Amino acid sequence: MVIADTSPLNYLVLIGSVEILPRLYQTVTITDRVLDELTHPEAPARVAAWAAQPPEWIKVGAMAYEIVETALADLGAGEQSVIALAEIHRPDVLLLVDDAKARSEAVRRNIATVGTLGILRDAASLGLVDLGEAFERLSRTNFRVRTSILKDVLRRHGNRGPV
Repeated sequence: MVIADTSPLNYLVLIGSVEILPRLYQTVTITDRVLDELTHPEAPARVAAWAAQPPEWIKVGAMAYEIVETALADLGAGEQSVIALAEIHRPDVLLLVDDAKARSEAVRRNIATVGTLGILRDAASLGLVDLGEAFERLSRTNFRVRTSILKDVLRRHGNRGPV
């Protein structure tokens, strides 16, 4: 099972690469809280429009309970909900999440994670995207990452383009 937080979906929509997700994972599950964040009035218009009518490969699941764990208190509602859902499906789950605190908490709970850069790296390794171009488009958003990390990913994984 693949569960996505708001951030990877947001950035993949913004850079025009969201369609790599079904090619990598077939189906991606989000929570109702993630959907709320994607369609929030402050969300980028392109993202909100995409999320208003999500593609068939996106499955939306409502959380049946309130999350009251102290360990998740510092996280946003979307991150709390995806970690809680991932924990239910552990170990056969991959969590798509960028937030450093959320990733640390997921790892602490033995939940496998990958962020936007890793998704793009994996897609490039299959020839689904040009990694350099994807990183260039990502740099035109408000995505924050050290340039040295981008250069390292490009150096280690090559600038493989679509086949």
